[in-house]
Amino acid sequence: MTPLLPAAPTATHDPYAALRHPKFSRYIVCLFALTLGIQIQGTVVGWQMYDLTKDPLALGLIGLAEALPALSTALYAGHVADQRDRRTIALIALGVLVLCSVALWLLAGPTPLGLDALTTHRVTAIYGVIIVSGVARAFLQPARQALSAELVPRALFKNAITWRSGTWQLASVAGPALGGVLYALGGTLLAYAVDAVLMVVAVFILLSIRHRSPVREGSREGVWESVAGGVRFVVREPVILGALTLDLFSVLFGGAVALLPIFAAEILHVGPIGLGVLRAAPAAGAVVMSLVLARHHDFDRTGHTLLWAVAGFGLCMIGFGLSTAFWLSVALLFVAGLCDMVSVVIRSTLLQSRTPEGMLGRVSSVNQLFIGSSNEIGMFESGVTARWFGTAPSVVIGGCATLVVVGSVAWFVPVLRRLGRLHPEERVGV
Repeated sequence: MTPLLPAAPTATHDPYAALRHPKFSRYIVCLFALTLGIQIQGTVVGWQMYDLTKDPLALGLIGLAEALPALSTALYAGHVADQRDRRTIALIALGVLVLCSVALWLLAGPTPLGLDALTTHRVTAIYGVIIVSGVARAFLQPARQALSAELVPRALFKNAITWRSGTWQLASVAGPALGGVLYALGGTLLAYAVDAVLMVVAVFILLSIRHRSPVREGSREGVWESVAGGVRFVVREPVILGALTLDLFSVLFGGAVALLPIFAAEILHVGPIGLGVLRAAPAAGAVVMSLVLARHHDFDRTGHTLLWAVAGFGLCMIGFGLSTAFWLSVALLFVAGLCDMVSVVIRSTLLQSRTPEGMLGRVSSVNQLFIGSSNEIGMFESGVTARWFGTAPSVVIGGCATLVVVGSVAWFVPVLRRLGRLHPEERVGV
């Protein structure tokens, strides 16, 4: 195992400590461009699909089209991330995402290339692009998360995770709003063109980071043995398993993102620009919380904080489902983002501080199965329940289910409930 970098003495005092590492600061810029493009794409795809089909289930199927390939490849992607250079894997995955963005642009309508024949069955073709994108993101996620942990000392993990999550959320604020504006100004062609350019920018920034992952022990393990090792590690760590389970079901039941186009069009009557604001509101709350957490050293009662944060998220979803006022809906989504950011930082710090370096890719892939894919499957669940019960009732039901999940985890995983102050600088045995 390659020795860890020495702990930085300023980690507990300097809120910008992680950003003072040049490779990590470049990584942050790359993450911002990548996430901005993804958020623009997600906003425009959702609005475009609902405009083409007028069917809430079609919005849910967007999540399913991305989740199924991600679920089927996530564990193997984690194995690859622990066997190969993580920067190279991320570059290849980003290259595929660039091609997907270009494909969506070509499918947006008649272009100078005269591809009308390819756009005859747009809905099916868009789902096909989303499937490919899901596979690419399944490989990108564990590689880039493990890579970010290699770029800073272990003692700076919490600070780095806060900036990483805050950057993601900042792009998630700007991306949907920018996507709505671009859609209003130039339609899908302009929005997808900007998305493709941002993906290319992310590739070039990542190329500028001169880094190779260290050679890790156990690199000769077979695929199944390697994958099983990552799963066993998570199962044997009750705190990590409890935190992942909590987020899995809260995201699965409590998410309303897939239905925002319907809220914008039929309930709040605010159009594509209003949709961008709605999609940006949770991320805006998360950015505010990330700035607070960057200066806040730690939580004295981490377990209680995590449980209350997820419960607050569920309450906000219930309120959002009942709201018919645009300002109130935006405010509730903003507070939901505040709560979600607390959960993200705690869970990510747990994962990276308690996971041996050589298993970061595999454990990140398990996290992707629990959290990343639950976003997409949650979109499908939202689409199905919206068709069965109606749009607003489905969000209220999901928020109530989130509260049930919080109570269940608090009861059945007492070690998580009693979790105190985290110490990211402590090394877990391999």
